[in-house]
Amino acid sequence: MKFVTLLLVICTAMLAIPARAAEPENSSADTVATPKIFINTGFENASPMNWRIDSAGRVIGSMVYDHERFSPNRAVNHYHFRVEAAVGTEVTLILENFDNIWNGMLASDLSEKSRYVVSFDNRKWESRSVVPLPGRRVFIKFKMEAPHAYIASVEPYRISDLDRMLAKIRQSKNASVTTIGKTAEGRSLEIVRIGNENAPKRLFLRARAHAFEAGGNWTVEGLVQKLLSNDEDARRYLKTYCVYILPMANKDGVARGKTRFNANGYDLNRKWDKPADSLIAPENYYLEQWLHRMIRANKKPDLALDIHNDAGGNLHVSRPEGDISAYLSSMEKLEMLLRKHTWFTEGSTKPSFRNPGTLGEGFMARFGIHAAVYELNYEWIAGLKKAPLAADWISLGNNLGEVFYNYFK
Repeated sequence: MKFVTLLLVICTAMLAIPARAAEPENSSADTVATPKIFINTGFENASPMNWRIDSAGRVIGSMVYDHERFSPNRAVNHYHFRVEAAVGTEVTLILENFDNIWNGMLASDLSEKSRYVVSFDNRKWESRSVVPLPGRRVFIKFKMEAPHAYIASVEPYRISDLDRMLAKIRQSKNASVTTIGKTAEGRSLEIVRIGNENAPKRLFLRARAHAFEAGGNWTVEGLVQKLLSNDEDARRYLKTYCVYILPMANKDGVARGKTRFNANGYDLNRKWDKPADSLIAPENYYLEQWLHRMIRANKKPDLALDIHNDAGGNLHVSRPEGDISAYLSSMEKLEMLLRKHTWFTEGSTKPSFRNPGTLGEGFMARFGIHAAVYELNYEWIAGLKKAPLAADWISLGNNLGEVFYNYFK
């Protein structure tokens, strides 16, 4: 009993002692300063990334990889984020995680021609050089000219940009927009038609199969602008051919700011040598079903181009088995016309090129459609001796109308 009484006295005394911080004698609590720079990725097409401010005040941005299903492949080419800081602030960015894996191998180092684009109003963009660092990292430094600075790998083209273009097309009497299906996440897939369905020739274009490759969208927009202008050239073009366009194949990837694959980790420019899987690649499945309907209606495209971005800028002319002499001749003509009427100078792929999975070779081998993959160099336009911006790709699209007119003549 005496022991219990003593224990109660001790506990009461302890409770009466004022609370003190549990820290070593002569120590001070660590403090963390509020950063003067904030990285915002909460807007349309922004790329997922983790970031921190290091002890030197630099922003260290760790990009989030886009992974392919059924393979070790991963990709980060896309970055798009907003820097928020006081006007005049010197901002240093170091972007990491560009260790892309392609076909099971580590991709090559970043090019010395690597660029980024910046906008201080989200409308006017400027191309600037980056400094590649060891370990496949990107160094960017600039001064804030406004409270917000948008940074991106290529000038962005978002779903809202597409919606504005589609709204203009719907107002034209000589064009239509038809929904052919939905993406893996339920976004609509549209086929744009411009011109008379009974024109002598038919052209099919696809853009944005890979989410970061915005150049294809800007090029398509330039072509659409020209064809809807109703000027003398546009009327001449549309007497010869009708254009069908799938303007944004990978809407889910664009919405989420990803680099290459669809929401299911599927590369939409692969496995075109076999029928598409409707569950894993609905974007390809619905395009394929539309193509089957066109063929049954005797409206098979006479030419198809899949427009992409890479660091080469070639016209990828594949070599499927069989007699392809007529196909190679038409692709040679197409290359010549691109050189004549646009700033294209890079040329076509070497004679041994084979990739049965691409839309170009798949359309040729399976459906007998003369097709190719047209890459646009997103780092440098050799023919213009400059880094590309949206206006350059739009100008290319404006001139493609003349290319296709002479191709079909």
